[in-house]
Amino acid sequence: MTTSRVTFYHAPNSRSAGVRALLEELGVDYDLHVLDFKKSEQRASPYTSINPMGKVPAIAHRGELITEQPAVYLYLADLYADKGLAPALDDPLRGPYLRWMVFYGSCFEPAAVDRALKREPVPPSTCPYGDWDTMFGTLVSQLERGPYMLGERFSAADVLWGTALKWMTMFQLVPELPVIRDYVERVASRPGMRRAVALDEELAAAQAQEQAV
Repeated sequence: MTTSRVTFYHAPNSRSAGVRALLEELGVDYDLHVLDFKKSEQRASPYTSINPMGKVPAIAHRGELITEQPAVYLYLADLYADKGLAPALDDPLRGPYLRWMVFYGSCFEPAAVDRALKREPVPPSTCPYGDWDTMFGTLVSQLERGPYMLGERFSAADVLWGTALKWMTMFQLVPELPVIRDYVERVASRPGMRRAVALDEELAAAQAQEQAV
């Protein structure tokens, strides 16, 4: 196990909530750097000198910055490989694990955004995800194999997907099919996931109180 702590740049009620859940599932210590989105701290210095994109999640480790959700999840799960949330390189599940990690950012989220904005579909040959129905059907089929993205094995991929699908269904950006609802509830029931939610509720309340003063 590494002895060098990760610095985690985070804001409650944002995409970085899943990374906090992953860190809690891993059960490791980390240095938390909180940003207040109501003050647009993510879009201003000093944070933009760290991450010019002005987004979270982001982590810093051993002098290097890691951004983009799947990359952050992959990095942390491999960094703390002894926790068992990432299949090893020689594990047959390593390929499916990488597939579903990358599928989120390369196919699912772009498709969900296009659908939410009611953009005109483009020819599948020029679209990174092909078409919505095929992409969504592929995801649903995998969830139906359950109980997790890699079958019986819970992994960092489930923290990513469980958190993302929770928000996506909450805001009606994707259909809340029974298989999706059951999957979200299954992932959300884990101790680390519940602990992260409670911590973020406290953090959001503290920020709201500070803004009210």
